[in-house]
Amino acid sequence: MKQIRKITLGLIIIGLVMLSTACGVNNAGNTAVNDGKTSGKAMPEQRVINTLKGDISVPTEPKKVIGLSVVYPEFLYALGVTPVAVQNYHQDFPSYIKEPFKDTMKMGIAEVPNFEAILASEPDLIIAPIWWSDKDYDQLSKIAPTVLLPQRDDWRDELRDIGQVLGKVEQADKVIQDLQTKEVEAKEKLDSLVGDETVMYMMIMAKEIVIYGVNSDRGNFIHKKLGLKPVETFPQDELSLSISLEKILQYNPDHIILQLDDESSEEVRNRSEEMLNNALWKNMTAVKKKQVHIMGGKEWFSIGMSPLADLNAIDDIVHAFEK
Repeated sequence: MKQIRKITLGLIIIGLVMLSTACGVNNAGNTAVNDGKTSGKAMPEQRVINTLKGDISVPTEPKKVIGLSVVYPEFLYALGVTPVAVQNYHQDFPSYIKEPFKDTMKMGIAEVPNFEAILASEPDLIIAPIWWSDKDYDQLSKIAPTVLLPQRDDWRDELRDIGQVLGKVEQADKVIQDLQTKEVEAKEKLDSLVGDETVMYMMIMAKEIVIYGVNSDRGNFIHKKLGLKPVETFPQDELSLSISLEKILQYNPDHIILQLDDESSEEVRNRSEEMLNNALWKNMTAVKKKQVHIMGGKEWFSIGMSPLADLNAIDDIVHAFEK
């Protein structure tokens, strides 16, 4: 019976989307809007947008939105939309969205999305990057109008894409500009605090220790946006390096930004304790000077990839170096 109910609901939603599309589509393309009424019954106002899957009718003001992939929910909230369900890597949300997401359904980060949970949340719009959800498009579009967005190298373009879908392009531009302003202010402050001292950004994961270079999303944020000087001997053609403690010594920076991938992971905690108690580690310049700045995993999970994460990280970094 449960399966029958799901199939029936899916067919009903498809019928509603097709009906609203028929009423809403006209030759104006992306700006087509219906009159909000069908056969005397009030329907949500619709508009038609051009997507990678063709023209799709979506609510002009969607009330229950799902953004698939870990970072899309943060984009939605940055644009003033709290998603009804999300895919999550960590068990708890980072502090900067914990309160507004208190009623948001968590669906985990499985490669195949939880279609039953998505259906149960009754979304009126699903937004996802094509690289993440192309394989699931047919099933998702049976639940609600689904917009797949192109793969982007810069999260700013992703945010603008979502802004276009939601009719919030100006708001997307403002989010980007506000972050840029804060980056400039933080860069000036960090320059006065740190000067030419070198900084290395590394993460302890369950199976490895990783150092991020300036050309990775994370490294770009730390070293280019905020101006913290990288270790010159780090290979410039590498986005990141998986490295042993013995090899870390060859870089020997003045400061280390140390992120724990997942604070709740026993493997991560054990690897961290093992490294911090190692004689080689204790002999490093940053350790001797007490200039190791430890950051949490879920708080920093999306840095370099989300405006909310970057805004939060700026406060963390400035506060750490002010100490």
